[in-house]
Amino acid sequence: MKKNYISLLNALLVLLIIWFIFYRMMPSDYSKGNVPLSEFSTERALKHIEEVSKEPHYVGSPYHQNVINYLESELKKLGLSPQIQKSTILSKWNNLVETQNIVAKIKGFDSSKSLLLLTHFDSAPHTKSYGASDDAYGLGVILEGIRTYLHTNKTPKNDIIIVFSDAEELGLNGAYAFASEHPWAKDVGLVINFEARGTAGPSMMLAETNGGNANLIKTFSKANPKYPVSNSLMYSIYKMLPNDTDLTAFREKADIPGFNFAFIDDHFDYHTVQDNFENITPESIEHQATYLMPLLSFYANANLNELKTETDHVYFSSPIEFFHYPFSWNFPLLIVAFVLFLGVVTIGLGKHLLDFKEVIRGFAPLFLSLIIVGLVTFFGWEMIQSLYPQYQDMLHGFTYNGHSYIAAFVLLSLAICFWIYAKFTKIKLVPSHFVAPVFLWFIINFLICFYLKGAAFFVLPAYFAVFTLAFFVFKEKSNPFINVAFSIPALLILVPFIQLFPIGLGLKMLAGSAVLVVLTFALLLPVFGNFSKKANWGTLLFIISIGFFIKAHFDGKFEKGKGKPNSLLYVYDADKDQANWATYDKVLDQWTKNYLGEKPNLDNSLNQHGLSSKYNSGFSFSAEAPKKNIAKPTFTFLRDTIVGNQRAVTVRIDANRKVNRIDVFAPEKLKIHHLKANGIKNINQEGSFFKRKKSNVLNYYPINNKPLTLSFQIHKDDELELDIIVSSFDLLENPQFSIPKRPDAFIPMPFVLNDAIVVKKKLQKNKAKTVEIKESLTTEIDSLITQKDSLETN
Repeated sequence: MKKNYISLLNALLVLLIIWFIFYRMMPSDYSKGNVPLSEFSTERALKHIEEVSKEPHYVGSPYHQNVINYLESELKKLGLSPQIQKSTILSKWNNLVETQNIVAKIKGFDSSKSLLLLTHFDSAPHTKSYGASDDAYGLGVILEGIRTYLHTNKTPKNDIIIVFSDAEELGLNGAYAFASEHPWAKDVGLVINFEARGTAGPSMMLAETNGGNANLIKTFSKANPKYPVSNSLMYSIYKMLPNDTDLTAFREKADIPGFNFAFIDDHFDYHTVQDNFENITPESIEHQATYLMPLLSFYANANLNELKTETDHVYFSSPIEFFHYPFSWNFPLLIVAFVLFLGVVTIGLGKHLLDFKEVIRGFAPLFLSLIIVGLVTFFGWEMIQSLYPQYQDMLHGFTYNGHSYIAAFVLLSLAICFWIYAKFTKIKLVPSHFVAPVFLWFIINFLICFYLKGAAFFVLPAYFAVFTLAFFVFKEKSNPFINVAFSIPALLILVPFIQLFPIGLGLKMLAGSAVLVVLTFALLLPVFGNFSKKANWGTLLFIISIGFFIKAHFDGKFEKGKGKPNSLLYVYDADKDQANWATYDKVLDQWTKNYLGEKPNLDNSLNQHGLSSKYNSGFSFSAEAPKKNIAKPTFTFLRDTIVGNQRAVTVRIDANRKVNRIDVFAPEKLKIHHLKANGIKNINQEGSFFKRKKSNVLNYYPINNKPLTLSFQIHKDDELELDIIVSSFDLLENPQFSIPKRPDAFIPMPFVLNDAIVVKKKLQKNKAKTVEIKESLTTEIDSLITQKDSLETN
């Protein structure tokens, strides 16, 4: 009976520690409007967020200019003198757009390097997102933070630059414009950037630099933010993903280090119409502020010339402290721990406290748990996706009931561990069987030191596992409360990742989280292995797990505020005189079936060029559509000449209707040189060869329907054939169509071209019609074309 009480008490202690970990990750409340003006108020920041997110404000939308005017006015109210930096940038992803950055400066008394506060103000275009979290949160936090700072009448040592960047959602164009063109950029020593990839959760810090991060991490620790959530593994993973932020532009173009702060929970709202003021999380805004205010005070007076270094630090946060140490400690820490481990095991075997045969047998329940849990979770999630195929249309990879699935599979994994260890590991065998997981963790850490150095802090749970084993060997008995105490580092470091992996990377990572559950359980074997009725604990956890699966089922219904993403486009091929409805949806609903029918097929020619997303999602179904009187693009050749072995072409593309996007495609084998779009070359262009991804040449987002003028060279024997696709985001509003509003249970699918009228037309011209001229005349012709374009624009 006493053992049962101890087991229950230990279980409660473990739960209490886990609760404390998540409770201390972020503020549990937020500052109201009645706090003194000398303090940050989230409630005051919310007023800015509400104003900015009243309407979609993507580049080219009507409300985009309203947001610019509002932000400019608010900066003036703070006593600053904002400027509008206008520029045209062809980004590294070949996205062309005119940008309007809003910039301002607080002058320091002795500045050698400036501190830059950065966030973007445009919202995601294709779903007409309201951009409340992405990135009105950042705007509200910076505006309220600057107001608070100025209210104290402090004069900073360093200049403080504020940049509200434009066109981040289209390719970081505004950030590239500032980093590469603005005169203030050369003075920037550090960037603090605020971002969002969801609408809730703790804000996570990523340190980003071209060199070592040691000085960034040291100074971040000295600034002492209240709720740091960060570790060096997160940035290692971030670099592997197809994600960039405005900070990327500063690091790449100007070699300026910085910090990204972003929250990623409720990922399902990201880039959707549900990113609105109604779905904001004030506690997440408060968390951003707990970074900004101490960092602003610290770096406004720090020596920003000393941030660059070649040395890297491993770092990780905990509810009690932010820890960091040099990469150079990784191997020594690991080797010392491994030597201690070998020594403890040798002494334990010598004292007959550990049984060699049972040490070997200890690998059986460990590997059996890893294999069964991994397979059950992997195929379990595959089965759930087959039962709920509509999940495929949530491109984020995280469903509205995702947290219930995480809980269900974590509990199921723990149940399997308890059942397996109940069969293999009697209480007296726990110390011997504990050797196997500790040894496995050392193998994992040796691999980390070679291939994923940012995760080297995983050695610390292994250290405390050795201490647990050493206590047993030297005291010749086990203490359940000492075992719990020595398990705290494993809980602090590993448990947050169990939740973070599927939230950040999608529910496809559930199997990875489940394996981590087993590895964590194994490190807590001195705690859980001593439970007197492990099989009963497994059954209890299994029953609770089933409860979460049932909860996930009932929470899986799509409704207002939790809409199913769907998509519909009208695609007209002007060369074939053929119109189609098209969708990216894997599972059609009643709204899309109205246009695509019950059993649609796919016209594969629609996927010839990638009107897709970063998730590589192409069209899935299409159906014949009625032909409408949609204006077709026209092409005007301003130049078509042969110089030597090159054919030089300048052509103007007019959409002849109000459009939001013009895409240009060419055969992959066509080699293009010296490309300029509206007189602009790619910001990363080196040499004459124009680099592109597959058939895509460029994506142009026009403002005020300005035409696209392309100039480029191809080999004189190559056929000139481009595919031009012009799109407007007005399918639901266009008077030629009578498409009803989506029901409340549906939302436009994010990350893809959606609710659009698309017209495709080939641009081609026989090379026989070109004119051969002397090379000496090309400069004069180029000058005349540029003057003509300038006059037409004006």
